[in-house]
Amino acid sequence: MLYNIFIYIVSTVLPLAAIFNKKIKLFIEGRKNTFSILEKTLNKTEKTIWMHCASLGEFEQGRPIVELIKKEFPTKKIVVTFFSPSGFEIRKNYNLADVVCYLPIDTKRNVEKFVKLVNPELAIFVKYEFWPILLQELHRKKIKTILISGIFRENQVFFKWYGFWMRNYLKAFSHFFVQNNKSKQLLERINFKNVTVSGDTRFDRVFEITTQDNTLPFIAEFKNNCHTLVAGSTWKEDEKLLIAYINEKATENEKFIIAPHNMNSKDIMELKLAISKKTILFSEKEGNPLKDYQVFIVDTIGILTKIYSYATIAYVGGGFTKSGVHNVLEPATFGIPIIIGPNYAKFEEVKNLIAINACYSVHDSENLSVLLTKLASDIKNRNEAGLKAYNYIKSNIGASQEILKYIKK
Repeated sequence: MLYNIFIYIVSTVLPLAAIFNKKIKLFIEGRKNTFSILEKTLNKTEKTIWMHCASLGEFEQGRPIVELIKKEFPTKKIVVTFFSPSGFEIRKNYNLADVVCYLPIDTKRNVEKFVKLVNPELAIFVKYEFWPILLQELHRKKIKTILISGIFRENQVFFKWYGFWMRNYLKAFSHFFVQNNKSKQLLERINFKNVTVSGDTRFDRVFEITTQDNTLPFIAEFKNNCHTLVAGSTWKEDEKLLIAYINEKATENEKFIIAPHNMNSKDIMELKLAISKKTILFSEKEGNPLKDYQVFIVDTIGILTKIYSYATIAYVGGGFTKSGVHNVLEPATFGIPIIIGPNYAKFEEVKNLIAINACYSVHDSENLSVLLTKLASDIKNRNEAGLKAYNYIKSNIGASQEILKYIKK
């Protein structure tokens, strides 16, 4: 009852907040079309396979499973839902899904209508996203439900003395595929034995990237065979450090590609103007001799992964923010050393890469300057760190195939 009251309050407040916040507006407006999209696209008598992701990162974890299912069951209809606009807006045209839409707010009326329209024979949740009313409905209708790339922590409500009400909803899951032994132990402690430590499906996804065509002729032209740092998903805190190095320490033989997390045009221009070296934006590249520039700012989305393939060193942003560092596995799969900020405690893969000296954490401009200077000149250590990163990725692939075996049962 308290949960229902909470959802009601949230549903009431969000439309007001949407007036002042673009992301919340997308969150509200996008959900208005969910049911009409499902009604137009799906046949009510036909069962589907449904995958739910919180945002873009979780989609990348679930993507290998969707691709394997599509190969194994090519005629099955696939529905992909998102909670966050940052995931939906980028992947709304994903071609292997028959429907990509927002997950409705977790009310009884919404959930019953959604499950009836989607009619899933299998529901796949990626990493987390535990919506009580939705899980209750899936359990009630005996729909096969699995969690993939799950990760559980001691401080979650399930493992507290007062968390019995949320533990009850976990009964909806037919099986848990988790990333590590700690997650399995926590689930077993609350009497869930249907758990397999399969690892993280993101490793399968990023390893597959290396087999695809990652050619970007304009990046090759800009790089011009120079030592190149690719800084991906950077925040202002990251950019402050990078700007200081570029302006004060970088030699003319070093090049820099910066792909900011925030695509706000005002912030992009501020970044460009703060750099004293010759700088060009992606949107300005046509007709310009790119090899003559030292800094390339990527003011577009969707190409960062391919750009990493051109890097000598990668800097992954977010490590100076509360949410923490962004995806380090994408640059790691290309066999390059990685630099991040100090906030990475929540990310097992980052801790593992640091432990094997494939990833380095910096705390300030001076740290970054010393490290970049060293890596620029020490080719042997740079290559060794990159090889360790690549081998770490390769040694952790295989989770997707294990999950597929269960799905095929």
